[in-house]
Amino acid sequence: MAAPAVRKDSPRWSARLWIALLICSGVILLDGLDISMIAVAIPEIQHEFGMDAAAAQWLAGAYILAFGSFLLLGGRCADLFGRRRVLVVAMALFALVSLLGTLADDAVLLVVSRFVKGMAAAFTAPAAMSVLTTTFPEGPQRNKAFGIFNVFEASGYSSGLLIGGLLAALNWRAIFILPIPIAVLILAAALRFLPPDPPRAERPRLDIGGAVTLLAGMLLLVFTVSSAADAGWTSLRTIGGFALSGLLLVAFIVIERTVKEPLVRLGIFRNRSLVAANVSSALLYGGAMGFQFLLALYLQNLHGWQPWQMALVLLPAGLMVVVIGPRLGTLMNRFGVTGVLLVGLVSFVPCYLLMLRIGPEPDLWTVLLPASLLWGLGFALSISALMVAGTSGVADHEQGLAAGLLNSSLQVGGAGGLAVVAAAIVPGTQLTMLYPGVAVILTFAILTLLAQLLRGQR
Repeated sequence: MAAPAVRKDSPRWSARLWIALLICSGVILLDGLDISMIAVAIPEIQHEFGMDAAAAQWLAGAYILAFGSFLLLGGRCADLFGRRRVLVVAMALFALVSLLGTLADDAVLLVVSRFVKGMAAAFTAPAAMSVLTTTFPEGPQRNKAFGIFNVFEASGYSSGLLIGGLLAALNWRAIFILPIPIAVLILAAALRFLPPDPPRAERPRLDIGGAVTLLAGMLLLVFTVSSAADAGWTSLRTIGGFALSGLLLVAFIVIERTVKEPLVRLGIFRNRSLVAANVSSALLYGGAMGFQFLLALYLQNLHGWQPWQMALVLLPAGLMVVVIGPRLGTLMNRFGVTGVLLVGLVSFVPCYLLMLRIGPEPDLWTVLLPASLLWGLGFALSISALMVAGTSGVADHEQGLAAGLLNSSLQVGGAGGLAVVAAAIVPGTQLTMLYPGVAVILTFAILTLLAQLLRGQR
């Protein structure tokens, strides 16, 4: 028998509640690993299949494109058709496509498998997050749960480069094999320990018109943002992509205002905490992706470091999340969600200021490691607090939608931030080309902080 949701006044969690939290955390760990591990395997795959650079970048890009585009639909489907049901079906698809990717002998098939995996992850991530928010009520219980949840999320991203580097040294197909047993274990645990979805009085109906326009608009928006640096921000393709995606999303809003059962209830955006959390998430992740990109250019392109060496530089950041994450519930209970969030967001400002001190030779002790620690502190405090803020005051039947919104903001913000940073960098091979990009991520950090400060004054 599956465990019921924990009571607000419950001082201890049962074993089944811990297992439910570990299932949700395992989903987000798997997503992080799969996104980051592929980065170090791309050169090997490119060589084996004779892919050019433009084709090879879709090994990572196809996953991100599908993940960012399907998140809102995935979150709403979890609300409509059942969180456990959506999680189980999507995780089964994830495991199956991972196996197909392992056996792929064609570059196109490999890219397609990456796209389908990203699509499956877009359903598992918000489903898992909505399971968490409906299992653990607002307040101390949810604060503690999100702290642990985000330890797994950050660990997946931060360890993926290191694990991917080690596996790629053996065989790049090992990177596609590793997610399979993890996905199967999560699938089996979800079937065994998560409570069945409650029966509905009426059969849920999907808003087809809204789903089609939303999906088409998000796919085109994410693709346009991701490819803007290569195509050019003023190119016809980029301008046309933004214009058409904007029209599709406007059509989506018109449909949602008129249909009886909308895919996205627009009234949810009256929740100021949710809106501010989404804006801050997009800006924060845009700066974070830009920071990683700049660090890779500096260490790998200018100084010839290997990806796993850069991963070691970021290891202190991951350790900060691991150390602070389990204690976040206590911190948010004592100082408030807003207090913890503001300290986290402030930490990114000196982190990015340190990047202005990078010199001809990497300065490990006074620049890189302090920046890594500040970056980890910012992530450890900010992400969990944003997740709590973005789901507070949202009814249980819309928790999947709220989770989809937050994850969409992270992904679109990350893609957009990376594109802006890439566009700001001056072409060349000199150190000075990086400084405009540093200015961009510093601006993102300040705007992220301002978004929360302005919300607090309203």
